[in-house]
Formats: sequence, C-alpha cells, structure tokens
Amino acid sequence: MSGDNVNMYGDNVNMYGGTGNTGMVKNVGASPAPAMDPELRAALGELVHLVRELREQVTPATAQTIDETLPVLASADTAPPQERHRALLAVAGIAATAGALGVPVLDAVNRILQLLGG
Repeated sequence: MSGDNVNMYGDNVNMYGGTGNTGMVKNVGASPAPAMDPELRAALGELVHLVRELREQVTPATAQTIDETLPVLASADTAPPQERHRALLAVAGIAATAGALGVPVLDAVNRILQLLGG
C-alpha cells in the first residue's frame, strides 16, 4: 500500500500500550463567527452615537445605565446575542422615557431589531 494517501476527518485515536489512558485530544476548532451584516454594523454605529448624545441629557443614574450598555452595543459583533438584545431593550426603555430627546434612539433601536429579525 505504499503511495496511498489517507485523509482522516474528525477524531482519530491511536493507543500503543500504556496504562490509565484516558481522554481524547479534540483537534477541531470552533467555526469562525459569521461576519456581521454591513447594514447592521452601520446601524449599531449610529445607535452608539445617538446614545452618547442622549447620555448628556439624562440624570446621572440613567447615564450610569447607559454607561453599562454602551460597551455591549459598541462591540455587538462579538457580544452574545442575548446580551446585545438586553442592551438594546435597556436603551429603548431609556429613550422611551426621555420624550422627544429619545425618539431618534428609539427609532434606531427599532431599526436594529428589524435587521436582527426580532
């Protein structure tokens, strides 16, 4: 069988003697995350800008909540979807209570939620 090529996919275990052999090395890496839609990325960038502007107009306690959500929104392509969704809803709640000042933020959140399919 010289000259034959053998390609192995998935797990391959070879054990040659020894005692107490336990475990298996998994040579499989995680799939790379799909690239974020450019329209979604732009909408998130706009939202971060609008939220930063709104932050200057709210109470210190509300500003603190914004400060807690901004890192998630700014890194939404790497944030877990549940965390990103929670941050979007928090910002939407703040915008809803801010009256006319919050309308652009609320519109941006609704647009992002539509882009995300929810």
